[in-house]
Amino acid sequence: MGGNSPCASCKLLRRRCAKECIFAPYFPSDDPHKFAIVHKVFGASNISKMLQELPVHQRADAVSSLVYEANARARDPVYGCVGAITYLQNQVSQLQMQLAVAQAEILCIQMHQDQHALANNMTTDPLLLMEEDENTFFGLQNNLPHHLLNFSTSSNSTNHVINYDSFKKESLYGHDMVS
Repeated sequence: MGGNSPCASCKLLRRRCAKECIFAPYFPSDDPHKFAIVHKVFGASNISKMLQELPVHQRADAVSSLVYEANARARDPVYGCVGAITYLQNQVSQLQMQLAVAQAEILCIQMHQDQHALANNMTTDPLLLMEEDENTFFGLQNNLPHHLLNFSTSSNSTNHVINYDSFKKESLYGHDMVS
């Protein structure tokens, strides 16, 4: 910084702040704690070497990372940032599990509601109509347009066979569920 006010690092190290001081732009005199914590964890010499090896446009980000790591080391001397990252990853994992459980519950509720809706509409179900009166059912089938029918039939004069595969629904897990 040069002149009247030395930077926080030069003040802490009790040395004269030169005009080309590598610490001055990143450790201002009004924030002495910032350099003190970084110095305690990494040492002034190591910080100076790191900053000199970096291009000028990356130095501010490096100082920010050093300050973050130093603060993390002060809170957790053994794990530092890794402890914080691990904690957050575990939290994300737990939240993902909770989300999966909630989505499964929603799916179960929707399936239950769909089954309830089907139970309420049983009188319009073609299979029930067939059970009630086969002749009426097949008469109704012949009057409906083919695209409204959800199943295929083969018609003999005596046997009417329904292909139940068209009633199957595919589940999320890849196997068929008959509703």
